[in-house]
Amino acid sequence: MKNYKMLNNITGWVVFVIAAVTYLMTIEPTASFWDCGEFITTSFKLEVGHPPGAPFFMILGRFFTLFGSPEQAGMLMNAWSAVASALTILFLFWSITHLAKKMIHFDGEPSLAQTIAVLGSGVVGALAYTFSDTFWFSAVEAEVYATSSLFTAIVFWAILKWENEADEPHANRWIIFIAYMVGLSIGVHLLNLLAIPAIVFVYYFRKYKTTKQGVAISLVASLVLLGIVMYGIIPGVITVASWFELAFTNGLGLPFNTGAVVYAFLLVGLLVFGIWYTYTKKKALLNTILVSVTVILIGYSSFAMIVIRSSADLPMDQNSPDNVFSLLSYLNREQYGDRPLVFGQYYNTPLDSRTPYVKDKEYYIKKDGKYVVADVRQKPQYDSGLTTFFPRMWSRQPDHIEDYKAWAGIKGKPVTITDDDGQPKTIMQPTFGENLTFFLRYQVVHMYFRYFMWNFVGRQNDLQGHGDPLNGNWISGISFVDSARLGDQSDLPDKYKNNKGRNTYFFLPLLLGLVGAFVHYQRNQKDFWVVMLLFILTGLAIVVYLNQYPHQPRERDYAFAGSFYAFAIWVGLGVLGLFEMLKQKVPATVLAGALTAVCLLAVPGRMAAENWDDHDRSDRYTCRDFGSNYLNSCAPNAVIFTNGDNDTFPLWYNQEVEGVRTDMRVCNLSYLQTDWYVDQMKRKAYSSEPLPIKFTHDQYVQGTRDVVYLMNDPRLKAPVELSKALDFVRDDDPRTKLSQADNASYIPSKKLFLKVDKEAVIRNKVVPPEMYDQIVDTIFIDLSGKNYLVKDELMVLDMLANSNWERPLYFAITVGRDKYMGLESYFQLEGFAYRFTPVKSQSNGLYIGTVNTEKMYQHMMQDFKWGNMNNPTVYIDENNQRMMINIRNNFNRLAESLIGEGKKDSAILVLDRCLELIPKQIVPYNYFSQQTAASYFAAGANEKAQSLMQDIVNDYKAEMNYYLNMDPEFQASVDEEMQRILYFLREMGMTAEKYKQDALAREITDQFNDFLGRYSSQR
Repeated sequence: MKNYKMLNNITGWVVFVIAAVTYLMTIEPTASFWDCGEFITTSFKLEVGHPPGAPFFMILGRFFTLFGSPEQAGMLMNAWSAVASALTILFLFWSITHLAKKMIHFDGEPSLAQTIAVLGSGVVGALAYTFSDTFWFSAVEAEVYATSSLFTAIVFWAILKWENEADEPHANRWIIFIAYMVGLSIGVHLLNLLAIPAIVFVYYFRKYKTTKQGVAISLVASLVLLGIVMYGIIPGVITVASWFELAFTNGLGLPFNTGAVVYAFLLVGLLVFGIWYTYTKKKALLNTILVSVTVILIGYSSFAMIVIRSSADLPMDQNSPDNVFSLLSYLNREQYGDRPLVFGQYYNTPLDSRTPYVKDKEYYIKKDGKYVVADVRQKPQYDSGLTTFFPRMWSRQPDHIEDYKAWAGIKGKPVTITDDDGQPKTIMQPTFGENLTFFLRYQVVHMYFRYFMWNFVGRQNDLQGHGDPLNGNWISGISFVDSARLGDQSDLPDKYKNNKGRNTYFFLPLLLGLVGAFVHYQRNQKDFWVVMLLFILTGLAIVVYLNQYPHQPRERDYAFAGSFYAFAIWVGLGVLGLFEMLKQKVPATVLAGALTAVCLLAVPGRMAAENWDDHDRSDRYTCRDFGSNYLNSCAPNAVIFTNGDNDTFPLWYNQEVEGVRTDMRVCNLSYLQTDWYVDQMKRKAYSSEPLPIKFTHDQYVQGTRDVVYLMNDPRLKAPVELSKALDFVRDDDPRTKLSQADNASYIPSKKLFLKVDKEAVIRNKVVPPEMYDQIVDTIFIDLSGKNYLVKDELMVLDMLANSNWERPLYFAITVGRDKYMGLESYFQLEGFAYRFTPVKSQSNGLYIGTVNTEKMYQHMMQDFKWGNMNNPTVYIDENNQRMMINIRNNFNRLAESLIGEGKKDSAILVLDRCLELIPKQIVPYNYFSQQTAASYFAAGANEKAQSLMQDIVNDYKAEMNYYLNMDPEFQASVDEEMQRILYFLREMGMTAEKYKQDALAREITDQFNDFLGRYSSQR
């Protein structure tokens, strides 16, 4: 068919439009949870985000945010992800049709039937990936993965274009173009680099006769090339720059950055000379290599923006990479620690008794015109006789160890070691077989194969799974298959059955992909192995490299999108495979059209229909609104302490992008353990004054006061005043240090106190004047449960000592109790944050502090925005549900406090609002729902209480009956859930009895006894 090329181009753009419209219709209209809020912030103002940065992504994002108001920045960056994803689909389509065309044999142009079959393959494969679970998720939010996927698609398509022109003059321009794309992609995400081996094999198969030796050499060469880029160019260029910088600054006494500038000129000069020399001497291969290295470096140079912007002392400047040394640490992601890959420790491998720690990397700071070593990082050395090849179970966190044992069924082998006291001790170390069992069961099957099946077979729900049969597994929709793996799926409780993330494809995408892979292997083994290499390196190879510990904080399927991209190629080729199998039995043109139509409906059509409701984020504003609610919970000029991504990034987004509450300072306690972040907190930002931290930079620089020990000096008979204790820590006198602990700082008492200036409390409106008599004279800080303070805790205490109530201090409700330092008795809940006040409450063990009902009622009932979270058409995923559970608890606390003040009518309004905003159809009932029912009773709204409690009991009955009827092999995994329901039923029965609801109490108690008896009989 003469018009094949035109049809191929037109069809590709039609597929692009379908993908673009789909993604643009389903994007989130503002920021999303996790890293998106941070990426929008760093792009909008070109600030410095978390390592290793994504400067080119930031540049692209900033370009798109120029086309709208600050309030539209999130939407515009999400739209870029949608467009980038649609372009990825376009290049995927053209890649599939290129490979498909090579699989059929024809003279000249393909026939009409062949054209339909080839284009049909491209359409089915590209749209299957369009509507796949993992790719669609990344396509509608401002994350790097959509743009990274685009680079992968471009370089794979480009090497196929080179393949067509390999024997023509100037064909190497495609190689140079690929190198430039690789360089740019480094400024987005490193996943794109994993396409390099596939590119090498396309080159080898096109240029050389295939031999076993040639394949082996090509494989080694591809991995070496990948290593050169990942471990040579990316850190290597900066490492050499650091050598020059150190020599010129410390050695020759020249100004900072002189060595880096000289090195940059030398590098550019050498490359220019090399390119000129190889060009004039007609050394084509060497010239291509040098030009490729040059354009990689040009692309990589986007990281210069990180250094330039960091030097401007931005409000957000993570790691402060303003020189080559901090930039190198930033690129190497050193703040996230390390994990063993080839050789290393098990979780209980002891440290080497002779040299438990060795010097690792030096930490340089600028001081007195030179670079000075402020700290030398220590690296643990493990007993070499008890380490292993290919260590998979390496984390020493207690919860991870328990999970290792569960996943691998560890019995271990006895090993005798010497403990800290020099006594022999026997430990049960995992065997290598158990090590491989964990690798296969958890890392391969659970953390890769499960995600693969989500995309091509079906997904059980959007609840994060940790190996139990009810959450986050893959399912097919074929009952006998799913029941054999996960137990009876026909009578699921509503919270599982009605989950929007429940998607079934009946194995159709997988089967079509397997057909495509099989026929691809038969018809063109070279191309098959190229795709297979891409599939493996972006799948199983990442599994090996990540070496993930169990109980990840969230699902990690996005890391394997490249692997699913490769399989989508085979899904598309499956159409052509079926055509080739059946073309002798059915008229070819009819067959090609029919196959395309059937496959289009059965695969991408089914995937689109199933996946739409759990990928449509339109009209969801929860991230933005929850972030603003945190900020608006606080008084003017406040400091709010946060700790995690989802209670920090949405707040940053609100402040930096939309200008919400720029008088406040968001202070992340995780970052406050670093010197660079303390520096930033001590600078003015917008209308927020510096935080009241008295420590100087030299007193908290890394390696100094990282840990401050807590001692009980027997000479001190009473608590120590907080300010004096901190002055003692700040003192550099050797007598204030612990000689037995490398002259570490310490506080000689675990009990401190802070004198309260009551006049300052009233003057700064911390509490109203009528509460004057409730203000304590002294706040006592009991640190008896601690043996040391880390830097963030030290800085918080310093702020307490120095604020004199002029700077309101708040803790976000999501901050863990371990960060409160025993201050929770002085907390007052005012919304989404606890305010530190000098009014002490009596803790009841369940709740923290007291509630300022006036402020909280104003916030929760009038001021706060809720992001459409109660709209049944808006998709609320598990992450949002967790946030909403906290909100349900907040409403309950407010209602209980209002009841305690005799404001029962207001309490009923609060409870009504809670049920309106957080219905069970969106967030299933939990413990706080029972609290709501109890509060209704306490407020005198008995009918509402009875109705709610009955509904809760009915839901629990359905769940419990399902659990008790599960097969014994699955039932053990839901034992905690059954115990939880039994506890809740018992509590509800007691609540009903407490409020004289005799009939309801008997019904619940009878139900509890019935379930308890059945549960006990099955144990």
